[in-house]
Amino acid sequence: MRHRVSIQDLGVIAAVLLVLGYVALEVDIFANESGVSPQEATIDLNEMLLLGTVLAVGLLIFAIRRYYDQKREIGRRIAAERQARELAYQDPLTGLANRRQFDEALKMAAASPPAAGSSHAVLLLDLNGFKKINDNYGHNIGDEVLTIVAHRLLRAVRDGDLVARLGGDEFVVLAQHLIGPEAAANIAIRAIQSFDETIMTGGVLHQVGTAIGIALLPADGHTGDEALRKADLALYRAKAERRSSFRFFEEEMDRYVRERDRMERDLRVAVEKDLIRPRFRPSVDLISGRVLGFEAVPSWRAADGTEIPPERFVPIAEETGLIHTVARRMLELSCAAARQWPKDITLSIDLLSSQLRDRELAAGILQVLDASGFAPSRLEMDVAESLIVQDFDAAKTVLGPLRAAGVRIALDNFGTGYSNLYHIQEFGFDKVKIDRRFVEKMEEEDAAKVVRALAGLGHGLGLAVNADGIPQSTGNSMLLASGIREGQMSSGLASAEEAARCFDPSSAKGDMRSFTG
Repeated sequence: MRHRVSIQDLGVIAAVLLVLGYVALEVDIFANESGVSPQEATIDLNEMLLLGTVLAVGLLIFAIRRYYDQKREIGRRIAAERQARELAYQDPLTGLANRRQFDEALKMAAASPPAAGSSHAVLLLDLNGFKKINDNYGHNIGDEVLTIVAHRLLRAVRDGDLVARLGGDEFVVLAQHLIGPEAAANIAIRAIQSFDETIMTGGVLHQVGTAIGIALLPADGHTGDEALRKADLALYRAKAERRSSFRFFEEEMDRYVRERDRMERDLRVAVEKDLIRPRFRPSVDLISGRVLGFEAVPSWRAADGTEIPPERFVPIAEETGLIHTVARRMLELSCAAARQWPKDITLSIDLLSSQLRDRELAAGILQVLDASGFAPSRLEMDVAESLIVQDFDAAKTVLGPLRAAGVRIALDNFGTGYSNLYHIQEFGFDKVKIDRRFVEKMEEEDAAKVVRALAGLGHGLGLAVNADGIPQSTGNSMLLASGIREGQMSSGLASAEEAARCFDPSSAKGDMRSFTG
């Protein structure tokens, strides 16, 4: 557009000159001196001066306009370049440095080691309670909270420290040339204290905290990426406390994370190759020792022959989503094994929190039962009391169809979750299993009192009571005195074949004395 305007300006000047030239040639504008012939008087010096003056003025106006256009263009380019730099190095919401600027500053800090006895510190921050604000009040309110948080962090750090927003509710501070870890701890403490005051926005007070992970250069890493990774590991440990806190990186944590990563990869291979198999822990009659049922426990033997306990790999399966595949396969194999048992022997399987979030769980379980031909009345699903406390409605929604189909539901870890008695009665559990931590300490008077109280409560609600973790297979006078007739053994895991042999006619017909697990 600017080029077209310039061309138009030159065109106007040319048109004016042509008109004036024509007039000068055809009309004698100025009086000619005497003695000049008509041919000589066609255009004289006066007309030439007029044309030259018009041309000069036109060109001067054109030049002035072009000068101001060029000046405005340069100003716009400078502003655009400044804005581009800001977008490239600045977080548009909070005005803090963004990840790109932080990464460059961290690389420069790593390449410039501090003096002896000093350190550079990377403090990685993650807000506690921010997701709830976004979910309840919307992202506009959440953005206002982030802006206020940014201002508070700037006030908490030293002059010259770089505060950046990496994204979402994650912030980072690069503090250089600190005298010892105590100086880094002081910055973290001031940052935590800056959140003590509630944040007012949207007419509502919001309580926000922060977890902080700290890594030091060069003690914890010689490169920026390594320091940031280790600060993230320290942050993971700080977040586990579920309150505002800070933690420094520790080598033990790094080894744990690497081991967990290796186990996750191995677990995926094990699931793919169907290496996780059920083993069975017996539940017995405490008077006769007769087997009443088995609890299926996932078992994984690594490639080197090492038995990996469920406590190690099941949480990883939950975090990665593999638990749904593992649980379904466990149920299929367990039902196939349980079909070889007598009709009055039950099979129990634990349900985990991630499974209860699956709305298709009941349909999947019933599908497996139907395909295997295993009677729903012989299956018992154990739900930890803590899960019922966390989300009773979800548990009832998911497990309701199972109860309607005849599957028995047991409340596991009874005595540890402080569940509402009204909810227990409303759910309609068939059994409660007293937590093994109480049962294993029955010789202590306090634990014995708890067991007796829980057994009385279960019987009062009309439920069967099972003691989890009994130390021997038969005869426990303290449990019997508490009115408990059934117990889950603390040891004695058996393979499917060993569990089936327990009911071989040539054996003691289900007496645990014939159990070889």
